[in-house]
Amino acid sequence: MSVTTRAYEEVIDFIAAGSDSIGVVEFHPSEAARRRVAELIEREKDDALTADEQSELDHYLQLEHLMRLAKARARRYTAHE
Repeated sequence: MSVTTRAYEEVIDFIAAGSDSIGVVEFHPSEAARRRVAELIEREKDDALTADEQSELDHYLQLEHLMRLAKARARRYTAHE
C-alpha cells in the first residue's frame, strides 16, 4: 500500500467511524503522513520531485484542504452546542 493510499485510508477510517464535530476538530494525520508531506515539500523546494511524487503531494494537499474545510465547519457546529 502506498503512503498516499495510507493517508486516504486514515481519513476514510476516521469518517467511517462516525466522529462528532469535536472529533473532526481534533483530527490529525499520522506521524508517518506528516513526515512524508514534509519530505515532499522539501524535495519540491529543491525542484527534485518526480511526476509521481508531485501527484502524491497534490493528493495530500487536496486532503489537507478537505480537512481544513471540515474542521472550520465543525468548529461552527460546536460553537452552537
